[in-house]
Amino acid sequence: MVKLKKDDLYFLPLGGSGEIGMNLNLYAIHDKWLMIDLGVSFERALGMDVIMPDPTFIEENADKLVGLVVTHGHEDHIGAIPYLWQLLRCPIYATPFTAFLVRGKLREAGLLSEAEVIEIKTGEEIDLNPFKITYIPITHSIPEANVIKIETSAGIVVHTGDSKVDPDPRIGVATDIEHLKAIGDEGVLALVCDSTNVFSEGRSGSEGDVRESLLELIKGQKKRVAVACFASNVARLQTCIEAAKETGRQIVLAGRSLWNMSDAAVHSGYFESNKSFLKDGSFHNLDRDKILLVCTGSQGESRAALSRISNGTHPKIKLEPGDTVIYSSREIPGNEAAIHHGQDELLDAGITVITDYDDMTHVSGHPNQDELKDMYGWIKPQMLIPVHGERAHLREHAAFGLEQGIPQTFAPRNGMLINLSTPGGPQQEDMVEHSRLALDGTAIVHVKGDHIKKREKLMTCGAIFITLLFDKKGNLHLPLDVSIVGLPDIGQEGSLLEDLQLIIQEDVDTITGKKTDDDDYLIDRLAQSIKRFVNGLLSKKPIVTVHVVRK
Repeated sequence: MVKLKKDDLYFLPLGGSGEIGMNLNLYAIHDKWLMIDLGVSFERALGMDVIMPDPTFIEENADKLVGLVVTHGHEDHIGAIPYLWQLLRCPIYATPFTAFLVRGKLREAGLLSEAEVIEIKTGEEIDLNPFKITYIPITHSIPEANVIKIETSAGIVVHTGDSKVDPDPRIGVATDIEHLKAIGDEGVLALVCDSTNVFSEGRSGSEGDVRESLLELIKGQKKRVAVACFASNVARLQTCIEAAKETGRQIVLAGRSLWNMSDAAVHSGYFESNKSFLKDGSFHNLDRDKILLVCTGSQGESRAALSRISNGTHPKIKLEPGDTVIYSSREIPGNEAAIHHGQDELLDAGITVITDYDDMTHVSGHPNQDELKDMYGWIKPQMLIPVHGERAHLREHAAFGLEQGIPQTFAPRNGMLINLSTPGGPQQEDMVEHSRLALDGTAIVHVKGDHIKKREKLMTCGAIFITLLFDKKGNLHLPLDVSIVGLPDIGQEGSLLEDLQLIIQEDVDTITGKKTDDDDYLIDRLAQSIKRFVNGLLSKKPIVTVHVVRK
């Protein structure tokens, strides 16, 4: 049972500290909790597309949860809401663009009529007693990213969310630097800050610069042009709109998430309309030099539009030699192999591939070192808590903050209950149990659950299924029913199947007395015998399942 000092301010990450993505951050004071973001992971587990944090701790304290405050609309910040909100049932606060995306997810999950989604204007203050919350605009790679100012009786915390300092974001407002400076002048206890690019010197670059580069690249192509980008990067889509106008091309959108984002952009006033975008069914009705295809799949996702285009399985879009694909994105760690495989398929088909290694096709949405220095200077925090990064990022960020003069830093890990009010600086007071959940079909399960472990073992070690049929006199029916899955049929004398049948028959023949009628004994003995034999032969420990049937 976690014990909190009533008047102290606590920080508890359950996702996003020790990994990039899957953000779930909690703050507590006066026996109340505030949640910032509820997202999914960029990683994938065997047979499962959605990995998310386990909210069991806060679920058990849901009556003390005053609300879920969402910083922005990226999947690693909102993607778990439709799966986990029912466990929390708290109000959700977001600015209009993000609220539109959240409502769409809740609608698909059949929860829109139950969940309260409250739209907050940029710069607006809301009272979530004992927390006072203010949304402050900051630039990122999606509209309406926000820094969250959290005022409490123990001090002010500034939670940056994902952020950068872009002087020319193309869509939305620029970072409200004056507001951030004013907060710094008030006195800030803690800065909880994005660590993604802490190893990168200088600045992350501007969307305005990408616009100029993409315009020139697209102008230089003679045949079809495809731009693969993150669907949420509405500024990049705006650049594609401008490039299409200047080059006499029409935009074809391929990917459901692109349509969702364009709907959100229209709803929030960033686009006048998206009716000029064509659906993928129009692709082959246009001349090759009149098409600008904007598609999902820049990360090699198997079901995304570009992946199906590159492997030739897309039902409506086919690129040909002389066409060009521009990757207007960065490689998220862990996706490299899938991305490079898709690029190789395109190159093998005679299609030109341009990435950010070849030209300026992308800038990051996260702060490089100079932008972190800017934030430190504006906020002037007493302590820095790095989040949104792997352990190496968090350690580097903590050290970097000390180098820049921040008095105290603390690199957290998921599950650490950190007291921000102790005189000597942030201190871990407890470790909360935490794990990961996954969407397995329609079921939400623990990533390390028994059936997932067995699935992983089946993939790496194979399985053997044995059915023993005994007649009324206790005689074993031959030939034995043995099936091998995922193992080579290579035995001592050529056939693993024949070896297994012989071993099973000999084992059964050696069992005498009452044990011949003991099914549990028979199952356990044969399973162990088969595992030992296969391990000695193939250095594999397969799953062995034995069924006993008696007539």
